[in-house]
Amino acid sequence: MANGRILLIDDEPAFRQLAQSWLQGSGYLVQTAADLDSARAALSGFDADLILLDLSLPPEFDPQHTLAALAEFNSRPVIILTGHAERQLALDAIALGAWDFIAKPVDPDLLAVVIKRALSKHQLDTELKQLKQHNTAGVARLIGVSAPMEAMRTLIQRIAPTDVRVLVTGPSGTGKEVISKALHELSRRGAQPFVSVHCGAIPADLLESELFGYVKGAFTGADKDRPGLLKLADGGTLFLDEIGEMPLPMQVKLLRVLQEGTFFAVGGREQQKIDLRLISATNANLPDLVNKGLFRADLYYRIKGITLETTALSERRQDIPLLLQFFLEQHMRLQGQSLRLDSTALSWFLQRDWPGNVRELKNTLESVAAVAQGGVISMADISLLHPEAVNAGHAELATDVNNLQLEPAVQQLEIRLIKQAMLQSKGNKSLAARLLGLSRQGLLKKIDRYQLSV
Repeated sequence: MANGRILLIDDEPAFRQLAQSWLQGSGYLVQTAADLDSARAALSGFDADLILLDLSLPPEFDPQHTLAALAEFNSRPVIILTGHAERQLALDAIALGAWDFIAKPVDPDLLAVVIKRALSKHQLDTELKQLKQHNTAGVARLIGVSAPMEAMRTLIQRIAPTDVRVLVTGPSGTGKEVISKALHELSRRGAQPFVSVHCGAIPADLLESELFGYVKGAFTGADKDRPGLLKLADGGTLFLDEIGEMPLPMQVKLLRVLQEGTFFAVGGREQQKIDLRLISATNANLPDLVNKGLFRADLYYRIKGITLETTALSERRQDIPLLLQFFLEQHMRLQGQSLRLDSTALSWFLQRDWPGNVRELKNTLESVAAVAQGGVISMADISLLHPEAVNAGHAELATDVNNLQLEPAVQQLEIRLIKQAMLQSKGNKSLAARLLGLSRQGLLKKIDRYQLSV
């Protein structure tokens, strides 16, 4: 395996040939170019990890002209090679994003060290970007520090890399689709489609054609072939929300798909193969539906695989401040305004039972934020939309709830994220700090403050 891919841009044929030979002898894959235009053409088919760039290139042979093109190449390290060993040129090059500046004639030992360091930096940046995407797309969106949320995150991280079928159960509004997306995005299928189907939202007579697709002429109005959602999910994940509402005839057809990995489009005679992961969700009691003859027992045992049960918000109240903070920040970004909850308003949110769970909490916060004035959400704003709140007895709970509830929750969240970053970076504190958006010193201070053994 090559040590890395290098693009050498230099107008001197003898130097290009000599440098290419030396770099290839050191284990690198090398492409060469004589000017900026040919370099751009080379990059369209050669994904370089590093660029060696001479400053005096045709047709201008003007170092400043070449420096002006640096921004095009800065997605990877650029090492400047030049016979103009001027201090100002070096400063200009570094200021414009060059990794290093080496004067000709080039010292091979120095070049070898600089290339190795630059490629290590590029690899670190690439891994960091992947880790950030991985973290953001996965369990990081599962907000909360309660024991049920910590347990859910642990299970998701263990289950996600497998293809085991998952059944997510729990009350409405508790984030079953969020959990399902996290499972998908943390899996090997994460770059492939996540196709969501609400089994109760599609009329029974249309559900088959929506799932399986149809061929031209299959029924009136079928004027062309149309792939179904099963085919669209091929290679990725199919999420069947509220599967308990799927009609019995469709349950039989889905069972065959799960057993054989094949299906026929409506009106079609050609058997189609699919490879997908199935995640199902329901707020119904499926074993009870099985006993009543409303859900097939054989399908139930096919889809359940591992069951993840979500928790009602009333059973994890310590997560409410963090959820409020998250939704409020979302609202502020969308509306371009600055808002905060005062202590009495926060107390009201903490005391509510939230039968609609996280979905109800989010909608209530957004509606109250819409009528708030002066940058602060108060009980006066809440009472405009919820008159019953005036006499609910929450005002006397106006002790400093922000300090009592929010700060410990934030601290617990910081501790969890630090531990997760250290785990993902395999103990590399510099990488963990960058993953968290902190300086290395800032991370060390937090580790010391929380007395973490990482």
